[in-house]
Amino acid sequence: MTAALLDTQPLLWALADDPRLPAAIAERIRAEPEGYGVSDVCLWEIAIKRSIGKLRVPDDLPRAIAEIGFSQVAITRHQVWAVGNMPLHHRDPFDRLLVAQAMDLDLPVVSSDRALADYDIAVVWEQLDQCGPSPHRHA
Repeated sequence: MTAALLDTQPLLWALADDPRLPAAIAERIRAEPEGYGVSDVCLWEIAIKRSIGKLRVPDDLPRAIAEIGFSQVAITRHQVWAVGNMPLHHRDPFDRLLVAQAMDLDLPVVSSDRALADYDIAVVWEQLDQCGPSPHRHA
């Protein structure tokens, strides 16, 4: 069961075992990867940035993500359409669609991007409890 959505940067940091991902989050992801959803919007963002040379990732990234055990979170038409009704707190189209998914699915987002909390969604960063993500809203 998906307990939280991973934003693109924390996903990449988790895959690379990058120390910029807070240790508590990294440990929880390693212990229960199935509790973290990877949205198709994140793969879309990575594919676009890879194609224009802004990111270097393995050719088999989708397979690697699946093998780790992350949940796949598909994009729905309802979520895509909801983006058009959202205020412009954030101009990044990938983040806006991820926020629409979080709202629709009532899930927190693991992200260091404080601007996401302007949408009144739960944003997880640095703080987790024993049962999984412990969402908090950034001020």
